[in-house]
Amino acid sequence: MSALTATASLTADDRCDGCGAQAYVRVRLATGGELLFCGHHWGRHSDALLPQAVEVVDETDRITETPAVAEA
Repeated sequence: MSALTATASLTADDRCDGCGAQAYVRVRLATGGELLFCGHHWGRHSDALLPQAVEVVDETDRITETPAVAEA
């Protein structure tokens, strides 16, 4: 069974392994591997990966966030 956690936040530098878009989901597998997904590819592969996952960091709620503007 996987654990959904809020640890190890993803940044704009983290890219989807499927298409290179910004990653919003990190999956750590029982075999020791790690995969990163955009929202689209996570939706496509989540059913197959959840049984193999030991940790899932799902930050897809951030997809619709408006980024903060830096003060000049």
